[in-house]
Amino acid sequence: MADHAAPSGPVRAGAGALAAYRALLGAQARAQTAYRTSFLVDLVGNVGFTVFDVVTVLVVFGVTRELGGFTLRETMVIVGISTGAFALADLLVGNIERLPRYVRTGLFDAVLLRPLGTLPQLLLMDLPLRKVSRAVFGLAVLVVAVGSAGIQWTAARVLLVVLAPLAAVVFFGSVFVATATVSFFWVDSGELANSVTYGGRDFTTYPITVYDGWFRALFAYGLGFAFVGYHPALALLGRGDPLGLPGWVGWAAPGVALVAAAIAAAAWRVGVRHYRSTGS
Repeated sequence: MADHAAPSGPVRAGAGALAAYRALLGAQARAQTAYRTSFLVDLVGNVGFTVFDVVTVLVVFGVTRELGGFTLRETMVIVGISTGAFALADLLVGNIERLPRYVRTGLFDAVLLRPLGTLPQLLLMDLPLRKVSRAVFGLAVLVVAVGSAGIQWTAARVLLVVLAPLAAVVFFGSVFVATATVSFFWVDSGELANSVTYGGRDFTTYPITVYDGWFRALFAYGLGFAFVGYHPALALLGRGDPLGLPGWVGWAAPGVALVAAAIAAAAWRVGVRHYRSTGS
């Protein structure tokens, strides 16, 4: 009987890389759950950040029946998409915010020496598993919101309610990566990055009709945050856009997310090429 051919070099290399990434993730999981009581306290405590975002919206509606022309139930659909997606993106990609410290201390040099992708390494070096509770709570808010909003469900809207949060995760993750790459050129850029990432999160928590002028134009369409929750929510609710854009815009979220991911990937490659070792 003929011997089976051995796996090719690229296949073995790919399998080896996946095994290395799994090892990094496993090491992080074991390290973070070694002290179970402390981990559980962190897990429960972290959900408070997302709860606060939701409670803030509820407080606003305690003094008004509508916000930017939207009722509480309609607004909560926007909130559910935004908070759930941001929490999951923060879990998966958020620790890229530590890049300025890695660049300043030279830890990024060690990352470059390993025969693995730089970005996956950084994301798995300190994956904050304690933030899982935020993502679970955000998903619960979305489920409750779409269940109580009186949506007339069709096959298209069922598809959209799945695609929109996933696209929002990709979009927020891309924003995390793109803003972090500024550290390759300006190490003390953390506050600037936070103003876009967390400022964008806060922006997407409300209907964009509450904003006006250049600020809305910049964040909603210049940076694309209107496609996180606002336009998908309009499509789910079957509402026309008060700003006059056509209904199909609500389906543009996946395309916008892919464009954001491509921009973030390009920015990352340029940043890594620009990086100069701390010893140079």
